[in-house]
Amino acid sequence: MKQGSLMLDVAGTWLDASDRHLLRQPEVGGMILFARNTEAPAQVLELVRSIRAVRPDMLIAIDQEGGRVQRLRNGVLRLPALRDIVEKGGDQVEQAAHSAAWLMATEVLACGIDISFAPVLDLDHGRSEVIGNRSLGGDPEQVIRLARAYISGLHDAGMAATGKHFPGHGWAEADSHTDLPVDDRSEADIRAADLQPFVALAQELDGIMPAHVVYPAIDSLPAGFSRRWLQEILRGELGFRGVIFSDDLTMAGAHAVGGMNERVDAAVASGCDMLLVCNDRGAAEQALTHAQHVGMSAPANIAGMLATPRQGVDYKSAPAWRRAVSLLQDLELV
Repeated sequence: MKQGSLMLDVAGTWLDASDRHLLRQPEVGGMILFARNTEAPAQVLELVRSIRAVRPDMLIAIDQEGGRVQRLRNGVLRLPALRDIVEKGGDQVEQAAHSAAWLMATEVLACGIDISFAPVLDLDHGRSEVIGNRSLGGDPEQVIRLARAYISGLHDAGMAATGKHFPGHGWAEADSHTDLPVDDRSEADIRAADLQPFVALAQELDGIMPAHVVYPAIDSLPAGFSRRWLQEILRGELGFRGVIFSDDLTMAGAHAVGGMNERVDAAVASGCDMLLVCNDRGAAEQALTHAQHVGMSAPANIAGMLATPRQGVDYKSAPAWRRAVSLLQDLELV
C-alpha cells in the first residue's frame, strides 16, 4: 500500500471499529499516541500491534521529550526536561544528553513506536512559557552542541530524530495551541540566533517540524504554511532532505489559513510531507475526505522514519542500559 500523508490519532487504549476503518484508508500513513492512549508499556505494545495488524506500514509517533511533555509515564523512566540536563549535567552534560535520548528511544522502541518528536531546538529567550524548560538554553552554540549529543543518542538506539519547531518558537510569547504567535524580529536577528541550530543540524536530522508562528519580516504566513520558509530556506538554503511534519492542523495557530481543507492544501503547497490532525475526529475525517478528493500521498522518504522492531527485547538487563541509568541517577536526573 502506498504511504499516506495524514497522521491521525485514536480515542483510547484499544481500537474500536471506527478506528480500524480509519486505519484502512490509504491516505492515513501515521498515528500519534497521546497520554490517553497509554496506561503501561505492555498495553501500548498491544495497541501498536493491533494498529500494525491493520496497517503494517503505519508510522507510529509519540511526544516523549521528558519533563512536562512525556505521554507514556507508567512503567518507564520519568525523563528529565532538557533544561534539567543542562542545569545538572556539569562536565558530563553531553553524555547526559546522549544517555537521556538513548534511554527514551530504547523504551519507546520497545513499545513498538517508531519515533518521538524530539529534540526541541527552540532557543529559550525567557519569553515563551510553552517552550521554557523544554529548551536546551538560549545560546545557539550550546543548543547545537547538546542537541547533537541528543540526536546521536536517538540514532544509537535506532530512532530517527525530528527537530522542532523550525525556525524557532522561543521568541514568540503566545501558545500556538490556543493563539497565533507572532515573532516580529528582523530576518537578520532570527537568522543570527534561532535559525542557527537548524542550520547546523539539518544534515543530522531525519525530520523537522515547523512552528505555527508568523515571522512577518520573512512571510505573512505561519512557517508551516510558508514556501519561503520550507522550500526556499529549509530545503534550498539548508539542504534538508528529510521529512517535514506539519504541527497539528487543529491548533489555533493553524487557523490563520482558513478551514481544514484550506489548511491541508496550504501545508501540502508549502512542502509538508506528513500532516498531523489530532484530538478532533471530525476534523480528521474532514481532512481525510479532502485528501481522498485531491489524491494526496506521501513521498517515499517517510518509510525512512520507520524503526526496526524491538518488541520483546529485555533492554533493562543490558549493561548499556544500566550504565546510562546510573549516569542520570548520579546527576539526580531520574
